[in-house]
Amino acid sequence: MTAISSSPTSASQVLERNISQFNDKSVLVTGAIEDTYAIELANSCRSVHVFTTYYSAYQALQQSDQIGLSFGASFAPESPLEVDAAILYLPKTKAEVDYLLANVVPQIKIGGILYLVGDNRGGIKSVDKQLQPYGNKAIKLDSARRCSLLALEISQQCQPFQLDDWLTTYPCEVKGEHLDIVSLPGVFSAKELDLGTRLLLENIAPLKGNALDIGCGAGVIGSFLLKQNPELKVEMTDVSALAVESAKLTLAKNGLNAHVFPSDVYSEVKQRYTTLISNPPFHAGLNTNYGAVEQIIADAKQHLKIRGRLILVANKFLRYEPLFEKAFTHCELLTETTKFKLLSNYPD
Repeated sequence: MTAISSSPTSASQVLERNISQFNDKSVLVTGAIEDTYAIELANSCRSVHVFTTYYSAYQALQQSDQIGLSFGASFAPESPLEVDAAILYLPKTKAEVDYLLANVVPQIKIGGILYLVGDNRGGIKSVDKQLQPYGNKAIKLDSARRCSLLALEISQQCQPFQLDDWLTTYPCEVKGEHLDIVSLPGVFSAKELDLGTRLLLENIAPLKGNALDIGCGAGVIGSFLLKQNPELKVEMTDVSALAVESAKLTLAKNGLNAHVFPSDVYSEVKQRYTTLISNPPFHAGLNTNYGAVEQIIADAKQHLKIRGRLILVANKFLRYEPLFEKAFTHCELLTETTKFKLLSNYPD
């Protein structure tokens, strides 16, 4: 979970310093959006359309009728928007940068400008190679607040975006169960099963009732639970549309059924479960961030049935035990390795 600020972040402040670049233009905004600056930007532009893959940003920007807004795993309107400019808030992974470029550059008219803005520690200094298919060398327009703003003139027609071109599939074997995992760029464990999730799956006891996989990523945990417990009712959530789409594709690939939906932690969760289960993220962009974990644990009781359990896997160094003790009184260490641990509450 990345909290969406109503005040401009450093990246947006750099855009504000260069607002003349966008005066009276049609602009498409995408990427690692962490504030509601797009609404303010609309005051200077002829039009603003935001495409976001993050449900938290979608929720925050819904308040405005000044901008167009699209949420989903891909952005491929029936006909190109032909905007004058696009702004890409640079994501933390190069794979996601490539993916978003393929989505948005076809929407920019020839001769239009792609603007990239991001933290100097986050890859913007080395993004030139990724821009080569779309135009000549990007120009650095500004640098302030540890962020840089680049501009690239789009000089050639681009192929329309095709989702299938970006899918990765890999086999996963745990406790005698075989799964084929399907994933889009930037999704957690996009190319192989991470060790923390493996520890969870190898040590999870049989489950009954219903379960919610929070921050489902490519759907590994929820799909495994269905394989191990055919009568279990499983739902999966993630704040990322790329993860939601990946989880749906993983389920379909393995002939499994579950309800998968976008949610910023519990924002769209409307019922109670026998089991809440997660390998939660602890990074937001470049920074360590416990916001999602704190909310998962603190609000778990509101979404658990009587004697329900919350089960989390965590890096060994992360201090989740005090959060469990505050929410549940007790914390149970189910198992651990030198790198990971599996934690749960004692059922009430």
